[in-house]
Amino acid sequence: MNLASTASAGTTWPSSFLVVAEVLVSGLLLAGPALHRRYPVAWWFLFGLPAACCRVIRTWRPLMAGCGLAVSRRPALTVVSGLVGKGAPPPQPLVPRFGFIRPTSGGFWLLARLLPGQVPDDFVKAAPAMAEAWGMHAVRVAPQKPGTVRIAASVIDPLAYPRIPKQRGPVNLLRVAVGALETGAAWVIDLRRIPHWLIVGATRSGKSTLINALVAGLAPQPVALVGVDCKGGMELSLYEPRLSALATNREQAVRLLAALVDLTLDRMTVCRAARVRNIWGLPEQERPVPVVVIVDEIAELFLIASRNEKDEAHAAGTALIRLAQLGAALGVFLVVAGQRVGSDLGPGVTALRAQLGGRVCHRVADPGTAEMALGDLNPDALKAAQAITPEQAGTAVLASGDGWERARSHLITEADAEAIAAEYAHLTPHLPELLDAK
Repeated sequence: MNLASTASAGTTWPSSFLVVAEVLVSGLLLAGPALHRRYPVAWWFLFGLPAACCRVIRTWRPLMAGCGLAVSRRPALTVVSGLVGKGAPPPQPLVPRFGFIRPTSGGFWLLARLLPGQVPDDFVKAAPAMAEAWGMHAVRVAPQKPGTVRIAASVIDPLAYPRIPKQRGPVNLLRVAVGALETGAAWVIDLRRIPHWLIVGATRSGKSTLINALVAGLAPQPVALVGVDCKGGMELSLYEPRLSALATNREQAVRLLAALVDLTLDRMTVCRAARVRNIWGLPEQERPVPVVVIVDEIAELFLIASRNEKDEAHAAGTALIRLAQLGAALGVFLVVAGQRVGSDLGPGVTALRAQLGGRVCHRVADPGTAEMALGDLNPDALKAAQAITPEQAGTAVLASGDGWERARSHLITEADAEAIAAEYAHLTPHLPELLDAK
């Protein structure tokens, strides 16, 4: 009797398990579309990522062979000889090996080891084929270290609707999340790490929106904001309640920039007396307030129509270069923006560009501006910037010594920027050194 019961249980257990599994799979398939719409990250980890991993593993070898990244294990003559003489099948080609597939919230990434004779550009050219074979929105390839490339795939376009990340914990000084990267991560501008930035972009390309997002993030912080807008203050006057100083023409700009240079030299004297290398080495109660200088439409500072304007342009350019050279250690940071930036504006522009380590290039009207912004850092970034279309407003390519990324800033309207400046107007530091510059 016991044996019969045991046998009966043994026969019903597999069928019961299959029924339960079938019910679960059916429920997941029915709930999948709703889960995809409401909780895309959860859907990706439950459904999308396992399927993508299977596609990568299944297609890796034929994909490498089809893209010319596989290498024969034997010389061609030996293979032909074996086929003709012995009828043996040709040996399997040698393909690059890849490591663990590491998930992200909207894709995955992996490391691949190059075969002898291969370079990262070989994999860059194969990126579109990888995206097609794996069913991904885009695949980006970048060098990781000698002999290794990093392959990052994204299942959706995170730049289509960039989300503002929730703030967790205290805000780091001079660090602002201004948008989203194409990897889905937050686009963060950290002035402590990269102190000076060049932002270029044509009209309605997203340049002003990025500046709005940057000012909105800096306004609640204990920093001084200074504006230079030689187009009569048309852009930066929105933030005037939160600005410690604003120059609206070149004459005012020259005086203001000269005052900022004097402020920087005074801070240098303080640091030298305290035997520290920068203001961050000073005690917190003695540390001067950081100053972020926003220059909108840099071309207005350098354009020359008469001899007198030539002297003003030279003075403004010299002051900006000195601030860029000395400011990082002394708490003065530059954000220089313009629709057009080129060497035709004068040698001062090229010298200033060399001091601006962070670059952001939106859609531009002429290739020379993109070349000035990105050409000296990364040729691939230059190509990506030139591919931005008018429909991709807000999309930009950002580059630094660390590499390059595609990104898009959050939409901060002029009304939002004006409201934020008014809300935090009481935090505007009083800088007596800049009073005479008005």
